Amino acid sequence: MTDTSISGLVTSRDGTRLAVHDLGGKGQPLLIAHATGFHARAYRPFTELLTSDFHVIGYDARSHGESDAPPVDQAGKPRLDPLDFAGDVLSVVDALGLEDPVGFGHSAGASALVLAEEEQPATFAALYCFEPVIVPSDDPPPHDPDNPLSRRARLRRRTFPSLQAAYDNYASKPPLALLAPDALRAYVELGFEAGPEGAVQLCCEPEHEALMYAQGLTHHAFCRLGDLSCPVTLACGETTDAIGPDILASLAARMPQCQVEVLPGLGHFGPLEDPQAVAASVLASFGRRRQR
Repeated sequence: MTDTSISGLVTSRDGTRLAVHDLGGKGQPLLIAHATGFHARAYRPFTELLTSDFHVIGYDARSHGESDAPPVDQAGKPRLDPLDFAGDVLSVVDALGLEDPVGFGHSAGASALVLAEEEQPATFAALYCFEPVIVPSDDPPPHDPDNPLSRRARLRRRTFPSLQAAYDNYASKPPLALLAPDALRAYVELGFEAGPEGAVQLCCEPEHEALMYAQGLTHHAFCRLGDLSCPVTLACGETTDAIGPDILASLAARMPQCQVEVLPGLGHFGPLEDPQAVAASVLASFGRRRQR
């Protein structure tokens, strides 16, 4: 369950300790921000394809992987607001002293990168955002604890008798059955911790995941997209049921430097479904920036 390869712990601005992982490579830093419910090292099959060009660094978001759950608010709920995740990005960049980094984000990780760049411009030299959780509206929806994703998360099974049992369960049914086998294996082997009576349990508590979905759309990133000065690639899977081409086009229309990529045959879990295809797109995107 616990891997000793943690590169270190970074303390975010509200005191939450975040696990940081050196994923290999040399050269310009590339920071990886993962999707809700996952963790940085689940992306290893993907990030290994980027280390020829970049020094890849990942971090586990608060309440995920080997990072801590954050402090609670006045209602006793852990602080899982999108702006807190943006603050975590900035804390990692600052603590590691990353110079001229580029960023790759997936889903909530992608929106965290955008919010971080809006809060502190010129943090990143360029961004690649796969299906960022950003509503194309100047009036985002309110906190919704009863949305379908939150309800589904609360029903998620947290405990299994073994890692193999967890893997077999996920591999047998969607949506995680869509993941490449090595990505699913990395997610399971490094996304569980010791549970009661020899069992294993998810590091990311289902209720925390539900809280993230409840307020994941409540930020105002869309209002400030025009402030992004770095080049941005917005990408989605061709078959996605989440953040598709029409939404990305609405986001891109507000950005000074943006291109949209639609990856054939992939869904919302694209970087974990087909690491090779998404890595090739990322390398091409950042390569185009270097050639300018």
